[in-house]
Amino acid sequence: MSRSETRAIAQEIKTQAIILASFIALIWSLELIDLFFLGRALDRYGIIPRQLIGLRGILFAPFLHGGLAHVAANTIPFLTLGWLVMLRETKDFFVVTAIAMLTTGLGTWLIGASNSIHVGASGIIFGYLGFLLFRGYFERRVVSIAFSIIVGLLYGGLIWGVLPFQIGISWEGHLFGFIGGGLAARLLSRRQRRS
Repeated sequence: MSRSETRAIAQEIKTQAIILASFIALIWSLELIDLFFLGRALDRYGIIPRQLIGLRGILFAPFLHGGLAHVAANTIPFLTLGWLVMLRETKDFFVVTAIAMLTTGLGTWLIGASNSIHVGASGIIFGYLGFLLFRGYFERRVVSIAFSIIVGLLYGGLIWGVLPFQIGISWEGHLFGFIGGGLAARLLSRRQRRS
C-alpha cells in the first residue's frame, strides 16, 4: 500500500469518526439541555401518531430521547452499527440514515399507539442493522454475506426489539427502521452491481 493510499484511508477514518462523534455530541447535548433547562419540552417534537403536527417528528425524533438512560442505551449501538455501515463507503451512512428516518417516522406515525410520542435514535439503529443483515442477501458476494453473518451473530439479538414485548419501547419505530434498512440494502446493492 502506497503512502498516499495510507493517507487516504486515515483521512476517511477521521471523517467517519467526526460524523459519528458529531451525531452523538448533538443527541447528548440536546438531551442534557432538554432535561436540565427545558423541562422535557423538546419531547413534543417527537412523532405523534396520526396527528398532522406529529409528522415533524420524522426529522426531529431521532435527535431527541426520553432521558439519560435512553440516550446512553442508543450511543454504543449507534456508533458501532453506524461505523459498520460506513466501512465500505461513508456516503452509504447518509443514504441508510435518511431511508431509515423516513420509514421509521412514517411507519410509526401510521401505526403507533394513540396519545403517544415517539423519540429516539433506535429506529435508525435498527435501520443500520437491517441494512447490514440484508446487504449480503442482496449483493450475493462472499464478503458481503460473511459480513452479514458476523453482524447477525454479534447483533442478531436486537431483532426481538421489533416485536411488541416491552411497554414504553417503540417497537413500531424499530420495525419500520429495520424495514427501511432492508430497503436501503436493496437500493445500494443495485448501485454496487452497476459500478
